[in-house]
Amino acid sequence: MRIAEAASRTGTTTRLLRYYEEQGLLTPSRNSAGYRDYSETDLHTIKQIRQLLDAGLGTVTIAILLPCLNEKSVACPELVQRLREEEQRITNAIDAQLAAREALRTIIQSGLN
Repeated sequence: MRIAEAASRTGTTTRLLRYYEEQGLLTPSRNSAGYRDYSETDLHTIKQIRQLLDAGLGTVTIAILLPCLNEKSVACPELVQRLREEEQRITNAIDAQLAAREALRTIIQSGLN
């Protein structure tokens, strides 16, 4: 299928699909006219990319993880470790935001008394 249909079916844009290709996350085949030709497997990969981006992962990390997710027969012990690292990074960011909120609450309460 052509890029517009792939974008429509995955809820993304043609620009993002080109970006994923530039980042090495996606490699659709090309037809005889040179147009991108997306397969059902490509659509599945696009959905995985979106899911990983929504989880807060960057494209560099996704590029490392995708082969582990796509190759069911390949054991990728680094997958679990990398996901744990990302989880810790997100936890640290949440903790920092909570601390900032608490500091603001303290300032607000101090100013009201």
